[in-house]
Amino acid sequence: MTVLFLSDLHLDGARPATTAAFEALMAGEARQAEAVYLLGDVFEAFVGDDDDGDVAVRVAAASRAVREAGVPVSFLRGNRDFLVGPDYAARAGWTLLPDPAVILLGGEPVLLSHGDLLCLDDIGYQAVRRQVRDPEWQARFLAQPLAARRAFAAQARAASAAAQSGRNESIGDVTPAEVVRWMDLYGVRTLVHGHTHRPAIHAVDLARGPGRRIVLGDWYEQASVLRVDADGWRLTHA
Repeated sequence: MTVLFLSDLHLDGARPATTAAFEALMAGEARQAEAVYLLGDVFEAFVGDDDDGDVAVRVAAASRAVREAGVPVSFLRGNRDFLVGPDYAARAGWTLLPDPAVILLGGEPVLLSHGDLLCLDDIGYQAVRRQVRDPEWQARFLAQPLAARRAFAAQARAASAAAQSGRNESIGDVTPAEVVRWMDLYGVRTLVHGHTHRPAIHAVDLARGPGRRIVLGDWYEQASVLRVDADGWRLTHA
């Protein structure tokens, strides 16, 4: 059976075809899988477990149906949906994972992450990340009315897009030394992550021998999926 890995779908009401593509995957291939792993940024923005917007409702329903079909669905928070909590996870049938997380796949430990923690050169982003992951900041934000949170998220997305314009792309990529440190620390030969939107399979030189870093692609103009089964590891972009 196949294990599926997805990341960076950035589902949003402005791109209904992408949400429909996710629903189709969940209604078809995912229900025949051994397990499904969602490695963050499933949403373009997520403002709290009480979000009753169309995309949040549809994602929860599609994922819940997979779980009810007997396929475990695990979710690891990204930088766009770090506010996903236990209430929404229950609605969606998700098991919440820490970042990073180690799973066993074919008897081999595999390290999973959204990937943003590996981008140490992106100093400005790391400062913002520390702020919004602070429990007190989150409590204040979630105490605001839903409409106010949605307005804040829209402003934050616009500011982020402006900040990306003309920026050196290498700043937003992973720091190679940090990749090696993580893989040595957790005793793995395989790391799977998203965040950078640069799908590829990279060789990594580890103290214990060769390793690999698999980067999942985004879903802005494609549907990037990593499939793992008896035939190996296949990273595709439909």
